[in-house]
Amino acid sequence: MEINIWSDIRCPFCYIGKRKFEAALKNFPEADKVKVTWKSFQLDPTLQTQPDIKLMEHLAMSKGMPLDQAKGMVSHVMNMASEEGLSFNFDHAVVANSFNAHRLLHFAKSLQKGDQLKEALLKAHLEDGINIDDIRALTEIAVANGLEKEATEKILNSDDYAYDVKQDEMEAQNIGVRGVPFFVFDNKYAISGAQPTEAFLETLNKAWGEFTSEKPELIVSKGDSCDVDGN
Repeated sequence: MEINIWSDIRCPFCYIGKRKFEAALKNFPEADKVKVTWKSFQLDPTLQTQPDIKLMEHLAMSKGMPLDQAKGMVSHVMNMASEEGLSFNFDHAVVANSFNAHRLLHFAKSLQKGDQLKEALLKAHLEDGINIDDIRALTEIAVANGLEKEATEKILNSDDYAYDVKQDEMEAQNIGVRGVPFFVFDNKYAISGAQPTEAFLETLNKAWGEFTSEKPELIVSKGDSCDVDGN
C-alpha cells in the first residue's frame, strides 16, 4: 500500500504531522508493506529568501502586527510541537524559499534516502535556524545524511529535479490540495493536517482493509495545517 505525503519544509504542521503519522505507523501491523513517498509542495513559491530576517519578524510584518502578538499566534503550534518531542525555534528560523531544498529531496529520494533527508531538512529549518536555500548549508545537510558532496553540489547548481518538484505541485493542485501536510492513503482516503495519531492509525487500518486498485474520490478528514494564503 502506498501513502503519498505532500508537505513543505517551511511548514511547522508538516513536522508535527510527520511525528504523529510515524507514531501511528509504529502501531500498524502491516507497516512493512507500506511505501511512504514524500511529495513537494511550496506554500509560497514566490517567497524571497531573506537570511537577515527571522521567521517571527517576517510573520509580524506580513500580518501587520507587533512582534509580541505574532509570537502569541504561534503558541498553539509550539505546544503541539513540544508534545511530539520537537523543539521549534521560530525566533531563529530563517525566511527562506524551499524550492532548492525540495529539489535536493528528490535527489535523495532517487538514492533511497528521502525519509532521512526529509527529517534533516525539517529539523534544520524549524529547530536549528539553518538557511534551507543556501547551497553550502544544503550540501552540508546532504553529506551528513549520506549523500555525495560533489554530486549534491552539481545538482544544487543546476536545474535538476525542478521538473519533479513542479510535477508534485501540479498533482497536488489536481486533487485539490490547498494546505499541508496532506496524506493520501492508497489513493482512497486522505488526511489533511497534523491530526491525532489515532486518526492516522484508524485511516491506515481502513485503507488497508479496502486495499484495491480503484481510485475513487478522496474522502478527506481535516485538521491543523498551513495553507497557501499564509495562515
